[in-house]
Amino acid sequence: MGRDCGLMAAVLSSVLQGTKSLVQHRRLHVTPVLEKAKTGAEHRWLARQNSDPYVKAAHRNNYRCRSAFKLLEIDEKYKILLPGHHVIDCGAAPGAWSQVAVEKVNSLGEDLKASVGFVIGLDLLHISPLEGAVLLSHSDVTDPVTQNQVIGLLPSGKADVILSDMAPNASGIRELDHQRLVSMCISLLDLSDRVLRPGGSFLCKLWDGSESNLIRDKLRQRFQDVRNVKPKASRTDSAETFLLARLHKKNPSSAP
Repeated sequence: MGRDCGLMAAVLSSVLQGTKSLVQHRRLHVTPVLEKAKTGAEHRWLARQNSDPYVKAAHRNNYRCRSAFKLLEIDEKYKILLPGHHVIDCGAAPGAWSQVAVEKVNSLGEDLKASVGFVIGLDLLHISPLEGAVLLSHSDVTDPVTQNQVIGLLPSGKADVILSDMAPNASGIRELDHQRLVSMCISLLDLSDRVLRPGGSFLCKLWDGSESNLIRDKLRQRFQDVRNVKPKASRTDSAETFLLARLHKKNPSSAP
């Protein structure tokens, strides 16, 4: 899951400790918390959340997290999510990217004139149910057993798009965190070799660092077009960028 969403979950847990509630409707969204935070760090985080236009927009549009707008912006420009597409959303919690994918690929079949897609999301954390998506909580997408499960659930065992907003828990050591995230991205390449159709797309989060070229080179062996994208919804003070790889090659199995 994305760092912003993870921080949101941690602060909510601290602020609302001991309180349990269940809200059931078609979409679940997380609203800004107005209660007084317990620490200075939480105070600053909450102040930033409450003044963030993307947090407010997520609330208005019933998205589970502001990160939805990162994917919306990327898709608006590059059109990677189309009706009928089969999508794997890795690191899906709390489910904002899966929400966007459900809408874009028409997995609910609401557009009767368009092809019906399929969305599967998975995360090590719990993901609340989402209509139009198959969600696998407490699942490690880097585990071959989980990958086999995903392939078994995909119609025809194939996907058009792999999305990843995954990120490791921050250690505070920038280069170490970068290397860990690169390793997570590379682990998804085995899955892309197995499930992506020719012409498919791969989008993953990256924190820039010494091994950025390593993952870019591996993607270029498998895709015809690889580029860095930094959506406006990504915070200006964040080191994150996204690698977008398009036009998956027909025979990527020969890639090292």
